[in-house]
Amino acid sequence: MSSSPVGLHRVIEPAGVLPQAAARLDAHPELWPDEVRIAVERLNLDAASYRQLAEAHGHDGEAVKQAVLGIVEQRGKMQNPVTGSGGMLVGVVDEVGPESPLGVRPGDRVATLVSLTLTPLRITDGLRRWDGRSEQVPAEGHAILFARSIVAKLPDDLAPELSLAVMDVCGAPALTARVVAQYVDKGIKPVVSVVGGAGKSGSLSLAAARRAGASRTIGIVPVEAERERLDAAGLADVVALADARDPVALAAAVEAAGGPADLTVVCVDVPGCEHGAVLATASGGTVIFFSMATSFSAAALGAEGLAADVTMLVGNGYVPGHADYALELLRSEPGVRRLFEGRLQAEGQD
Repeated sequence: MSSSPVGLHRVIEPAGVLPQAAARLDAHPELWPDEVRIAVERLNLDAASYRQLAEAHGHDGEAVKQAVLGIVEQRGKMQNPVTGSGGMLVGVVDEVGPESPLGVRPGDRVATLVSLTLTPLRITDGLRRWDGRSEQVPAEGHAILFARSIVAKLPDDLAPELSLAVMDVCGAPALTARVVAQYVDKGIKPVVSVVGGAGKSGSLSLAAARRAGASRTIGIVPVEAERERLDAAGLADVVALADARDPVALAAAVEAAGGPADLTVVCVDVPGCEHGAVLATASGGTVIFFSMATSFSAAALGAEGLAADVTMLVGNGYVPGHADYALELLRSEPGVRRLFEGRLQAEGQD
């Protein structure tokens, strides 16, 4: 069997599926000619996956740790069986196959820009330095990248933890900017509402929307503490409180803030926000779902039931140039940087 640029040769079961859909991957360290092996330094679990694991285990950090170890051991990758999502990682390039097209060399510190759900992974330290109480996971082990994988060298001017946090969600601001620019090209400066605006992807999306030409940016957050942080960051023209799982309350909050929105960006990590996003969006508008907690059947059927003429997009995490764009936003937008650094500081104190 020859190697596949998309990793088919690493699929153990079931046969014939891509690595993301596989139940189990082969994570052995020996390389095929077009692969790259990464010495893992840190994982970043996606927000929806971490929340589900924490809630399922009563926020018992040791139990969460053992659950992550069990998933990786059983599946050869980090893919939460409930949410189906994973995250990403940073590490150092250990070995590069002679036919790899990724343009990295041994010793490069890199972040993977493909999901852990399709990345062969082996953990060798039992996650001894992680207490199970944060999305970022210090770890030792190795990961394998394929010829079609995406990887970025870590910038020298940012802490690795900060770079990882940004790169984990870098598809969100890039796609938001693209959609806003499409409205502007048609002569429309859209009203943009970001549900979960104080989070990682949400804050970047607000900054991207404003920069791309939005006429008004609205940040939706669930609690007063987040409203205060987002207000202080200065990324939204209006910050409103609403439970995104309550469709009527969410639509009313957006309306009162200057909506309905031409573009609604959903960045929350809890299920049940689909109907509110649709209801808060103007006829002919667009909804981008970035949350891995989204039920796409609920979104589609909800829009149908509401007779809502909206275009719904799935944020797939990849837009050309997305990592560089997100890092540039972090560097140039002090409010974004404060929110990211505050989040990392809070996680370190948990």
